[in-house]
Amino acid sequence: MQPYFYSFSEFIAMGKHGVFVWSCWAITVGMMLIFVLYSRRQRQALIKQLAIQQARQAQRTTKIPTPVTKDTH
Repeated sequence: MQPYFYSFSEFIAMGKHGVFVWSCWAITVGMMLIFVLYSRRQRQALIKQLAIQQARQAQRTTKIPTPVTKDTH
């Protein structure tokens, strides 16, 4: 078995196609990182929103309803 590239510089150049290959790799990895960061922010925002909603529900259930009295004037 013979290696396709004999040096690191040949591997980077990839037979004059290196610019296209490595730019595609960079774009793909960049988009994956952006997607991961976006998903993490969305998750954190959702968790924060759910905590606020849960706190509001807890406040509503702990409030004692005041009886409504009619004025008889």
